[in-house]
Amino acid sequence: MRRSVSKARFLPVVVFALLAGAWPMVAQAASAPGLGSAADFAVLAGTALTCTDSSVAGPVGVNFTTAFASTRCKMQVQNAPGAYGEFLTAYSKGLGTCDTTFDAPTLGSTSLTSGVYCFPAALTMTSATLTLTGTGPWNFEIGTSGTGALTATSLTVISTNPCNVYWWVHDDTTIKDSAFQGTILGGGAITMTGTSLDGRALATGAVTMTGSNVFGCNAAGTVASQHCNQGVGNGPEGCDPGNSNQGNPSRSNDELGGTPGNPGRQGGNGK
Repeated sequence: MRRSVSKARFLPVVVFALLAGAWPMVAQAASAPGLGSAADFAVLAGTALTCTDSSVAGPVGVNFTTAFASTRCKMQVQNAPGAYGEFLTAYSKGLGTCDTTFDAPTLGSTSLTSGVYCFPAALTMTSATLTLTGTGPWNFEIGTSGTGALTATSLTVISTNPCNVYWWVHDDTTIKDSAFQGTILGGGAITMTGTSLDGRALATGAVTMTGSNVFGCNAAGTVASQHCNQGVGNGPEGCDPGNSNQGNPSRSNDELGGTPGNPGRQGGNGK
């Protein structure tokens, strides 16, 4: 997908480095992709947008021809062909030259510093914790050989700067029961089920959200505020409203992955 660059323009640099004994050359630091107006959106969908029992904090954009269906969802949807076009431009450029290439199609619990991490084919992460240290950016490219999907199940991504994490995926992205972070630049469909995403879901194909919450990145590069319903028993919302469980882990704090609790007295009769 990325532009090819003539090797001839680098020949003098390589010759000089060899003569000076400075080989190998040090890789450049990772940089965040330029998203243009697409950076203002928490979700961008290409072919279709389907939302069920989910919420999005931040603008949701669709192309003029995008099919749209929403059932019990909280989000603001608008036509955004310009932002969608700028996302396609950013996607076509990729995320830079690989610093580290993983040959294995799986990644377990690990800690990574800033860099560009490449996976030639598909990547699967299951029941793992990915800890990103430093300030980033952390760039992940899945499917650099020409094909590859991202599948995450029961994954927790931890960083101090979710808006500086980027996932470039050649094909589909499927995330289930996870606490995910970063901007997904999907070359296919993005499907989220029972998931909380701090970042952006930008797809060339369809976006499907079921029982999930997206907290988009704002212009300042920080995650949108996560407003919680202080009641209990109304399902997961992806955030902790406070000490509603009174320090007892067996009680619900009504956060993502928690068990809805007893809503308490009903009907005003003290029962």
